[in-house]
Amino acid sequence: MKNRIEEIRKGKGIKQDEFAKLMGVSRQTISSLETGKYNPSIFLAYKIAKYFEMTIEEVFIFEDEI
Repeated sequence: MKNRIEEIRKGKGIKQDEFAKLMGVSRQTISSLETGKYNPSIFLAYKIAKYFEMTIEEVFIFEDEI
């Protein structure tokens, strides 16, 4: 699953460590999310989208693997 977290976060002028604190996770988690090495729980995905005032689908790009 791809995402636009880094693009959106940088567009809002928020640093990784600041964003991590707001989301209640480590900076390493945010880094892993942004590089696609980690897929968030549905709760974290919702929290991120809500913070950006977007839908989950606007932040996360789901790709069919069929």
